[in-house]
Amino acid sequence: MSTKRSQFIISSSAILCLLLSASAAAQSARDYVYIVGSSTVYPFATIVAERFGRGSEFKTPKIESTGSGGGLKLFCDGVGVDFPDVANSSRAIKQSEVDSCARNGVTEIIEVKIGYDGIVFANALQSTPLTLSRRDIFLALAKQVPENADGLLIDNPFVTWADVNPALPATKIEVLGPPPTSGTRDAFVELVMEGGCKTVPWIKALKNSDSNSYKAICHTIREDGAFVEAGENDNLIVQKLQANPSAFGIFGFSFLDQNKEKVKGAEIDGVAPTFDAIADGDYPVSRPLFFYVKKAHVDVIPGLRGFLREFTSERAWGEEGYLADRGLIPMPDNERAVVASNVRELKPLSLASH
Repeated sequence: MSTKRSQFIISSSAILCLLLSASAAAQSARDYVYIVGSSTVYPFATIVAERFGRGSEFKTPKIESTGSGGGLKLFCDGVGVDFPDVANSSRAIKQSEVDSCARNGVTEIIEVKIGYDGIVFANALQSTPLTLSRRDIFLALAKQVPENADGLLIDNPFVTWADVNPALPATKIEVLGPPPTSGTRDAFVELVMEGGCKTVPWIKALKNSDSNSYKAICHTIREDGAFVEAGENDNLIVQKLQANPSAFGIFGFSFLDQNKEKVKGAEIDGVAPTFDAIADGDYPVSRPLFFYVKKAHVDVIPGLRGFLREFTSERAWGEEGYLADRGLIPMPDNERAVVASNVRELKPLSLASH
């Protein structure tokens, strides 16, 4: 037998032994599903986990709210019982995260799109209702704003909403929002900040001529106290809004829906954040929600396959499902059918083209 062939057989045997050992260790070291990630997806995943735990012979999955970025980092750190099985995310996984996963041996990832959500700009129920444009919000929160039409930028001088737009009240700009690790933050800067930024013609023109400068202007939020990073706990933001009626908070529609006796959402570009407006695509600030699963953990971690079945069942994510009652905007029937089929077949993402 040649030396190379012998080395190949030894290497293959060693890998097989490691895989078998990892499988055995998984079965003995952890007997529950471990989930991390998005604070927006967290309440939906928690409801499914609780129902799954009550209705099956498996333990209720453990879920931690770490933010989308933080959760995907933990998820991509490796395969085995020391690493999460599932990462919730309020945005699609980034190519850089896919690459990080691959470097750490996480090479088969199942993407599960679960539905849609809107990002709301909310304040306390007793506050004056506001109609804001994405331009208003960009000018209120951008680190630098255009001084004039000649392409000059200045540090954001605006103190009150009336400074941004005379039609708005002279209330101090105070906004509580998510940190950079949050998928809601990513979606907010792309959908709201950039949407308002593009209303300035010379900045919009930069997208094709100098995309780095364009992104820096449109996506960079001011750091002078007008915007406060409030962490991943959206319930805490709701509490702070009640204590400070002049402040606004940024979070997912589901939290607005579950706290409608405490807070209300501002109209954005003339459309109120409602279930129907998001479902119909009329509300301008909506995004899909996901979770990601390691194929290598399915059928090794007890209950993982069953949890996937429960989450993608019509009783959970369907139009009349219990998640819709909690604010999840269901996907159309045909889209749910495709995603459910991919989950049953454990069809992984095409990592090279993602």
